[in-house]
Amino acid sequence: MASAHPISTVNFGDDDGTSGSGEDMSLLDGHKRQPGMPSSSGRRKRGRKATGDAIVDAMLEIAAASKMRATALMKNEDPFSISKCIKVLDEMQVNDQLYLLALDLFEEPNARETFVSLKSERRLIWLQRKCHSHPSS
Repeated sequence: MASAHPISTVNFGDDDGTSGSGEDMSLLDGHKRQPGMPSSSGRRKRGRKATGDAIVDAMLEIAAASKMRATALMKNEDPFSISKCIKVLDEMQVNDQLYLLALDLFEEPNARETFVSLKSERRLIWLQRKCHSHPSS
């Protein structure tokens, strides 16, 4: 049975039957491809490559964003951590006994928050009062 849509022949050679350079090839739809013009399969391959490159770029962006987020989370550590309290304490002029008592005091979260939140000129007074009332071992 004959097809309802006629198909034009594709001529891959010159009119003399020898294989040509591909100039002026007839296509299935009857149009002729211009020399130097990429075939549709060439465009598809480049399109796939471009799509693949875009996917790789997107994945790299996601990885970079994830890394930046992890770094930001690490930087946003507890502002009232023991290490933060020790840094503030190291900037103060305190004797060794008061220093060691302060370290014991920093085991309590509320004491750490109070210590870091106080203005620098009030920290020593508060620390001395808390450490003198704090039972020593």
